[in-house]
Amino acid sequence: MASPYVTFSREQWRGLRASTPLTISDEELACLQGLNEKLSLTEVADIYLPLSRLLNLHVGATQELYQATHTFLGNLEKKVPFIIGIAGSVAVGKSTTARILQTLLSRWPNHPKVDLVTTDGFLYPNRILEERGLMKRKGFPESYNTRRLVSFLSDVKSGVSEVAAPVYSHLVYDIVPDEWQIVREPDILIVEGLNVLQTPLDENQRRLTEVFVSDFFDFSIYVDAQEDLIKKWYIDRFKLLRQTAFSDPASYFKRYASLSDTEATQVATSIWNEINGINLRKNILPTRGRARLILEKGEDHMIQKVKLRRL
Repeated sequence: MASPYVTFSREQWRGLRASTPLTISDEELACLQGLNEKLSLTEVADIYLPLSRLLNLHVGATQELYQATHTFLGNLEKKVPFIIGIAGSVAVGKSTTARILQTLLSRWPNHPKVDLVTTDGFLYPNRILEERGLMKRKGFPESYNTRRLVSFLSDVKSGVSEVAAPVYSHLVYDIVPDEWQIVREPDILIVEGLNVLQTPLDENQRRLTEVFVSDFFDFSIYVDAQEDLIKKWYIDRFKLLRQTAFSDPASYFKRYASLSDTEATQVATSIWNEINGINLRKNILPTRGRARLILEKGEDHMIQKVKLRRL
């Protein structure tokens, strides 16, 4: 059956790097990758360098289109940011993908200012989630202030000089009051989150909004893997967090710090089965086909295939 995507093996994709230089060191990569991800510079060179080259070409073409339009209109309006959306499940490694791309893209001379915003900041505060009975559905589409996120992206795409995004703390598991991430006219804005490709519908399958978050994207990426792998990565990360974030007295999850391996596995498995797995199957995975590019992971977070949507 015909597919809207062209599929590349790892070897085929590697060949599209051309002469793109490797601009990340081992030390930088160690700071960019997730807690239980051990990516190598080979992975960066084989997968992320060709991707950064593709994105650079897209940004350059968009900048030329802006210039042509402004020449036609006879005005001198400044170009607006190129926005990249990155979607995928909890624990699939989309945050690492976003950070690596931010670093690589910022080293191309025609777009040195690259900002990264996660949609966690647009979750409703815990007090509102508790009022609405949504604390166990955190991360589901209804737990986000989507209108606020759409307004934020609209301002960015309208060329507003300073746009503020709320800040979320994974330590306290809540929005940080009176703290903001200020986005000031970046060349590229990366927006990373579970549901950035979502088209919100109500219980009768009617659109909740006329404008979707993804309407503001110039390019979109979905980080994919089989659910059994993602579940394993989630459980492994949960167990590692006992010695790191969970052990902080300020942590919302400090009650999990003293769990044994067996207990931690049981708790993490329960959370996955009751929350994250359901959200993946019902809300996140169905948006995969809306992405411009899909990164398919195998064991150890290694990308095995890349799918690029046909023009």
